Amino acid sequence: WEWHHVMPLLAEHFSVVAMDLRGAGFSDCPLDGYDKATMARDAHEVMVALGHERYVVCGHDIGGMVALPQAAIYREAVTHLAVLDVPLPGWTGWETTTARLWHFSFHMNRDLPERLIHGREYDYVSTFMAERFYDHSTFDPADIAIYAKAMALPGRTRGGMEWYRSLAADHAAALEYKKQPLEIPVLGLGGDQRFGAQMVPMLKEFATNVTGGSIARCSHYVADERPDEVAAALIDFLKTN
Repeated sequence: WEWHHVMPLLAEHFSVVAMDLRGAGFSDCPLDGYDKATMARDAHEVMVALGHERYVVCGHDIGGMVALPQAAIYREAVTHLAVLDVPLPGWTGWETTTARLWHFSFHMNRDLPERLIHGREYDYVSTFMAERFYDHSTFDPADIAIYAKAMALPGRTRGGMEWYRSLAADHAAALEYKKQPLEIPVLGLGGDQRFGAQMVPMLKEFATNVTGGSIARCSHYVADERPDEVAAALIDFLKTN
């Protein structure tokens, strides 16, 4: 749902596929497989099943953590990579940055987040997201309700927490990806109030052809706060490269 403002703008130029990751929304919530390489395999298999043997990958937040290994593992398939506002496992600033993000350590606790969030999904999602918006005029309660209802589906809170519980393994895997830098065009974008200034130097640790920067007056949820700017940046990136 996060891409519902951006997708119509991109669809004027490209075929667009948005999927719920393993553990989220209407996708399955298996007991394991939440390491980002396995989730990247999920996404790659979806694209192949839809007939796209070569494709562009764009991911925000956890989706960005999936997009990077997808590009690193499926090099013959992924033609371009875009990563939006997320600290990436394998980055030299990973430990110091994530140590300052309270929700990383909270979500890693086994069973505790699920117990505390159960029945309070709207309260948790609305508070969590409000903390990461800069322009609160774009904070739509109807969208928050959709996210909260998805989180309240059976197993989905646990699925979302499992994304964080695999991060130590993801970090180790990403250090291996850095040994063979990506040569495809890579775009790094982020809100100027969040990770925007870090996205390009961060991605240059993994790839040789990186462009991008910050989106002004924007925090973490770039596709919600500034969909026009995100779509324009993606279109320009893909048409230029």
